[in-house]
Amino acid sequence: MTGSPAKAGQGTTQLQAWILASRPRTLPASVAPVIVGTALAIQAGAFRPAAALVALLCALLIQIGSNFANDLGDFRRGTDELGRVGPTRVTTAGLLTPEQVKAGMFVDFGLAALGGLYLIALGGWPILVVGVLSIVAAIAYTAGPLPFGYYGLGDLGTFIFFGLVAVGGTYYVQAHAVTPAVWLGAVAMGCLVTAILVVNNVRDADTDRQAGKRTLAVLLGRRGARIEYALLLAVAYAVPLILWLGLGLTPWVMLAWLTLPLAVRLTRAVFTVLGPALNKTLAGTAQLTVLYAIALAVGLVIG
Repeated sequence: MTGSPAKAGQGTTQLQAWILASRPRTLPASVAPVIVGTALAIQAGAFRPAAALVALLCALLIQIGSNFANDLGDFRRGTDELGRVGPTRVTTAGLLTPEQVKAGMFVDFGLAALGGLYLIALGGWPILVVGVLSIVAAIAYTAGPLPFGYYGLGDLGTFIFFGLVAVGGTYYVQAHAVTPAVWLGAVAMGCLVTAILVVNNVRDADTDRQAGKRTLAVLLGRRGARIEYALLLAVAYAVPLILWLGLGLTPWVMLAWLTLPLAVRLTRAVFTVLGPALNKTLAGTAQLTVLYAIALAVGLVIG
């Protein structure tokens, strides 16, 4: 996938171009839900290390493949050509050809499918369905005849696949069941990962509108999207309280609240910052997602 070390353009090597295309700063979105799902499995006495590791690798591969598909889909629709304020997109910048990015996408999804065979052996047909739907959704987000990311459904898709599917699936391949606590953990992670997308869409609202990409930030306006961001974080921080007071888990789950000061700072930034400065807020929200996941996981395991 990395190609030769020859220059790809503008002083960027092929390897650097592939790394750029993988969007490393977005990868916490796939790691954090697996951390929480695995911690819930440990808490339930159902931990299977190999299953957890393969689930993590598959999640990373699908996320990277999705980033390739997104890069390619936006390039074909000209979305990234209208004064982009976010990080460089490799296809539009000419660092990689559309054919290379498409090939890389299929390699990633192929590797994810291979890992998925092991998970299917553990979890049966539900994991097969989840795996197929995850890959289809990753491609259909901005590619294909009806890219749902262009019709205001990206937030919902992110919540479902990075929250309910990722946490629930990680737990299921280890415990062969899904509990109310797992669904609550999935809601928390779905909200946090969706918040990452919200920052991205608030930043790109103007260029997305010009390109005909109707994200929720375009449909609701920046103020509506900012309120959405605040609500998503509020729900995520309500989850530990419900786990403790509603489901009877130990108060150690409240360790997730140690990240609350960062969440408050990021929310203020979302409401006050515009343009390229939101790149820092986007990275901060990804960092928050991982820190929250680790803190909640520690609380679950200690408990």
